[in-house]
Amino acid sequence: MTRIYTIGFSKKTAPQFFGALRNAGIERCLDVRISNTSQLAGFTKQSDLPFFLQELCGAEYVAEPLLAPTLDLMRSFRQGRAGWEEYARGYRRLITARRIEDRLDRHVFDIPTVLLCVEATPEHCHRLLVVEYLQEKWGDLSVKHL
Repeated sequence: MTRIYTIGFSKKTAPQFFGALRNAGIERCLDVRISNTSQLAGFTKQSDLPFFLQELCGAEYVAEPLLAPTLDLMRSFRQGRAGWEEYARGYRRLITARRIEDRLDRHVFDIPTVLLCVEATPEHCHRLLVVEYLQEKWGDLSVKHL
């Protein structure tokens, strides 16, 4: 069985965030955010995160734009023009069209790997939609939200 971890950085301190990754034995971080360079990303900015992951967790960093939503889709949800259900349908159409189940190498999860996004919890985050979709397409997945 393939295990996939997910985590969001918001509402976490750096010790909480990196501690959760270290405690889970994470060896790779797949960044699935649409924007990972903003000052709002704090300690998870793309320019800093690879260093912190390696130094604090011994983990590698990989940006994975294939799993990021489009800017228009994200804005519609964040700005309240689309509710969660509408956003989820739009994102699912996007990842279906992108054929992520074929384009994402399943073996990337052969080592403990976490999907990184913003939201503190997965309930209203596209990382949940990714793992649900991959479960349908690949089967035999175990998901742990950190």
